[in-house]
Amino acid sequence: MKNEKEEVRKLQVTGGSTYIVSLPKWWVKEQGLEAGDGVSIVMQDPSSLLISSQTLKKIERSREIEVTVSSQEKCDSIVRKILSLYLVGYDVIQLTASKERIKAAHRGAIKELVRKKLVGTEIISESIEEITLRVLLSYSDLSLKDALKRMFVVASSMRENAMAALEKMNRDLAKDVIELDNEVDRFQMYLVRGVKAAMQEPRLVSKLGLNTLRECLGYRLISKSVERAADHAALVAKNVLELERPLDSQAIEMLKEVSSFSDSILRKAIDSLFKEDYGTAENLLLEVGEIYELERRINRYLEVQKPPESIRTRLILESLRRIAGYGSDVAEIVLNLTINKDH
Repeated sequence: MKNEKEEVRKLQVTGGSTYIVSLPKWWVKEQGLEAGDGVSIVMQDPSSLLISSQTLKKIERSREIEVTVSSQEKCDSIVRKILSLYLVGYDVIQLTASKERIKAAHRGAIKELVRKKLVGTEIISESIEEITLRVLLSYSDLSLKDALKRMFVVASSMRENAMAALEKMNRDLAKDVIELDNEVDRFQMYLVRGVKAAMQEPRLVSKLGLNTLRECLGYRLISKSVERAADHAALVAKNVLELERPLDSQAIEMLKEVSSFSDSILRKAIDSLFKEDYGTAENLLLEVGEIYELERRINRYLEVQKPPESIRTRLILESLRRIAGYGSDVAEIVLNLTINKDH
């Protein structure tokens, strides 16, 4: 950077109502700007503006990369490499064999990754020695807000169906719930990709459907909480698969009460985010404490009655309580994002 020191420049008024400020001469020359050229001005947050000489169209140009795949590489290594390239914003990823061909195991792992984890990504070219992936979905097609909504809907459905699988001892339904966890992961990675893109070029924030970089970072943190809530719904389903016999009806009813409460906390927290409702988020932080009384009731029942499958019951209870905890985390982030709007 040519000038690392902060510069303070005075505002001037022209025409009685227009405020102007001069730009550093060294920066203008470095950008190749001349009198009459346009610059972009974007508000990053209420106290700062971003001035740029580049056009948004140029920023959104396709990013391409070619990666050599060795026959000696492990599938997990190739998958991690593709995920990293996807998350940092590459739109076209060409995978080329270092020797004659891409191994069948590598090819299968790549296709499974595209199908299960990468939103809006397709294989656009494939041969013996090469596979090319392209991200076809643009941020204007799917905003971060819509991606987060989708994450929550799937996570909530997972919790509901995991409890249905528990009540009916439906192993097939439990397996479906576990498989749905991939859907939540897909949208979470898409959201992370969008936030990383905004950090590199803040003018993309509006294309992502948000207003500031601060809001983008908030969505990033919230998406992680929703993703973890989905993980715990999947853990409930996995515990269902481990049960040797159904839980007794009283234990199931108490767990259903905890499940419903946890979903309510997370749902209200997400709603408070979309409505920018500081008051609701604040009330949730008080309400969430009720989960501990529900937890104590179940633990007392298990200690006194000592029903079969007590250990699995406690594990399921722990996952349901954690879902409420992630709802509380979301509410805290909403407070931070909306504090200036309500006070």
